[in-house]
Amino acid sequence: MAEQADVLSVAGIEAGYFPDVPILNGVDLRLAPGEMVTVVGPNGAGKSTLVKVVIGLLRPWRGSVLLRGEPVTGLKPHAIVARGVGYVAQRDSVFPSMSVEENLTLGAIPARSRGDGQLFDEMYDLFPRLGERRRQAAGALSGGERQMLALARALVAGPDVLLLDEPSAGLSPLAMDVMFEKIVAINARGIAVLMVEQNARRALAISHRGYVLDLGQNRFEGTGPELLHDPKVVELYLGGRKGVPADT
Repeated sequence: MAEQADVLSVAGIEAGYFPDVPILNGVDLRLAPGEMVTVVGPNGAGKSTLVKVVIGLLRPWRGSVLLRGEPVTGLKPHAIVARGVGYVAQRDSVFPSMSVEENLTLGAIPARSRGDGQLFDEMYDLFPRLGERRRQAAGALSGGERQMLALARALVAGPDVLLLDEPSAGLSPLAMDVMFEKIVAINARGIAVLMVEQNARRALAISHRGYVLDLGQNRFEGTGPELLHDPKVVELYLGGRKGVPADT
């Protein structure tokens, strides 16, 4: 059986927010259909910048982004979302004055042909708490519930690729556990996940593969277990023998 082509590939990306101040210095990455890949590394490594380039929030200086083999480099975010990519930004990426259902309605716009009822039912099955609070303003939800709503809003359009930028940031330990459980469940549905995550150990433990970025470059690549047990990765990026969590 022939190997499937990558659903997402990034090659030689160089990018930054100011001229002559590069954040990414030739980053490469690939994501296969149905795969979960995590990007970790210290603060300033360029992890979130990489996600912004992929979703079109930042235009790269050099390099390419391919979606199912087709170039999307430099396209606007709405055009990339319309091609089947969901995106969840760091923290508070919902509309607080709108209800849960109104937030989902906005997310469902690219997928009108499937019918909001079916899409919403799928989300309420996956996130029962949202179903219970569908009429409530998003701003009244807990931090974990708002992040679940952000996930549901990205999924309601029916993407086959999901980009997550620090999905556990600011969450309580219990909410973090639920978040990672939901990400595993989402991936089990066949949705490819590219995740940037501060909790490197937890994220790599559930990922098929991972990348370690440092100073805007690829430093290590391997399966989740390989990176978790690589002595150099553990020492430099996962806290080393002292067990101090890495600042990712």
